[in-house]
Amino acid sequence: MAISADLESVPLRIVARREEIDLPAAQRAVADLLTALGRDPRSAHLADTPRRVANAYAEMLTPREFELTTFPNDEGYDELVLAKDIPVQSLCEHHLLPFQGVAHVGYLPGDRILGLSKLARVVELFARDFQVQERLTKQVADWLQDHLDPKGVGVVIEAEHQCMSLRGVRATGSRTVTSSLHGTLRDNASSRAEFFALTGLTP
Repeated sequence: MAISADLESVPLRIVARREEIDLPAAQRAVADLLTALGRDPRSAHLADTPRRVANAYAEMLTPREFELTTFPNDEGYDELVLAKDIPVQSLCEHHLLPFQGVAHVGYLPGDRILGLSKLARVVELFARDFQVQERLTKQVADWLQDHLDPKGVGVVIEAEHQCMSLRGVRATGSRTVTSSLHGTLRDNASSRAEFFALTGLTP
């Protein structure tokens, strides 16, 4: 990730640096896949499918740039800030099928507080990629800890994976829960319990 200024400069421009998506090559690959699956990509119903699929993947794999707006914690607020039920959509890197659910992201402020919408932006920053849920959870927590320098960070993601519900075991409705904690939310039992209680989960 690239950041255009240090933490004291407000706002910070957040940009995800990833390899450019080759849309024509992706379209050709989708056409080849349709052929391999016994379908004719030149048929009336499938003729535009390679373009649509390539564009859809490009959108799902490209996070939007945003400004990480922070403010001085002038009042010395030292209680938990929690954004619940942030929508999460990502792609399983093992099957290229979606998984989706919600993220609960909380932090104990240090010298700065964060614009609340930016918690959702950080989730999207890492979710728009080929992912596994465990890594996604840790990436969000690590990034907030590194760039916001709070007293603690907690991230919980609950998601249903289509690679589990549409194929294999076909466990429709099953949700996977992952968590990642830093600082006081990891080390202090009462703070940890408060975080999980507010997310609706048992620690």
